[in-house]
Amino acid sequence: MRSLARSTFAAIALASVVALGGCSAIQGLISGGGETVARDADTQEVTEGGTADVFALNVGDCLQEATSEEVSQVEAVPCGDPHDDEIYFEFTLPDGEFPGQEAIYSAADEQCLPQFDTFVGLAYDQSVLDWYPYVPTEGSWTEGGDRVVQCVIYEPNVRTTGSLAGAAR
Repeated sequence: MRSLARSTFAAIALASVVALGGCSAIQGLISGGGETVARDADTQEVTEGGTADVFALNVGDCLQEATSEEVSQVEAVPCGDPHDDEIYFEFTLPDGEFPGQEAIYSAADEQCLPQFDTFVGLAYDQSVLDWYPYVPTEGSWTEGGDRVVQCVIYEPNVRTTGSLAGAAR
């Protein structure tokens, strides 16, 4: 049986995936420079893999695992291609002062876990799948106005083809 502590640990370990080093990095991200992923004009679904700005990711996007601690972009691919991760839910935190990483991870646990059960069709503690959140950092919060938390699902040590929606595993 897995616990929320495992997801929280994974979230802390991966939090730096969206960590931003300073104002210039944040401004570079907001401008969307260097994005090469192709999307369907109507559905915004990824149609051709490429580099995606972390601030331009959508629910339903399938991703390759980030390989460095700090990234401003990730590799997005069509979900029909082998991939590591999938964004299954997102929510926006309320405006105000930066609440701190602990409060953000707590909100992620409260919002992402129930949506995991709904998305997969099986309770988290019965599933072989796991999740972690992309979360705002203090820098992205204060300098870039970032308030979005994205819930990312994956199967440990397995590359997925297709969506994990309704996977019930």
